[in-house]
Amino acid sequence: MEWFQRITSVYDLIRPVLDIVILAFLIYKAYELLVKTQAIQLIKGAGVLAIVYGLAVLFKLTTLQWILNILAPGLFIAVVIVFQPELRKIIIRMGQGELFRPDIKPSLGQLEAVVTAAETLSQERRGMLVVFPRRVNIRDVIDTGTRLNADISSSLIVTVFEFDTPLHDGAMVIQNGRIVAAGCFLPLSEQQDIKKSFGTRHRASLGMSEQSDAVVLVVSEETGAISLAYDSKLYYELSPLEITRKLRELLDRGARKGNSVISESGNAESDKKGVFIEH
Repeated sequence: MEWFQRITSVYDLIRPVLDIVILAFLIYKAYELLVKTQAIQLIKGAGVLAIVYGLAVLFKLTTLQWILNILAPGLFIAVVIVFQPELRKIIIRMGQGELFRPDIKPSLGQLEAVVTAAETLSQERRGMLVVFPRRVNIRDVIDTGTRLNADISSSLIVTVFEFDTPLHDGAMVIQNGRIVAAGCFLPLSEQQDIKKSFGTRHRASLGMSEQSDAVVLVVSEETGAISLAYDSKLYYELSPLEITRKLRELLDRGARKGNSVISESGNAESDKKGVFIEH
């Protein structure tokens, strides 16, 4: 039984490391899941309260500790009530196995297929609206459309956005390397000084970028211009090469903070809202 004792002794040595690794993995996946929903605000709020309570204990602020101890149960119940929809989404996603399901970014070939479809529709003056979610969950938007769960192909995208088809007026959502849904309704932008020539598609793409970190590809039915909306900004009339490069960059690296600059050969200017418009 000497070999068994050796195995036991080795296991005793690696058990703490294994325990920490598994726990760290679970915490990371849970955080990754929370970031995709608005429930991340819950974590931030709880962190602020924990810091305040820690400072109260450190500096022996007895009155503040007494107030926090009284309010703690009520705050917990209030948080559960306020974030009940988000908590339900988290539990549903865990039940569907999404806690351990990795996000699959569209490949370069898939992105080129989308851009090819955009070029085709642009030449034919047909509108197009495609949403690429990043970290923020947009399940509510997906649920407004028709589920497809189809492979990405330029012919399918062109077919969906043909005139007089049932789904051509809404938005298509591409997530995890699949066409998840089409005919989805997007929120319209609340900005008041958008260029008046922009139609509903541009306002919807900008509105989606204001309420989430999604990247939205839009083709104008009137002018055929191909544009991108993200981070509450609309980058108007980009070339197919710029669209492909920027989509790959944004979807590979996730949401970016701060101002993004796109080279457009000097044919664009921005207004005070950061919406880029053609001269």
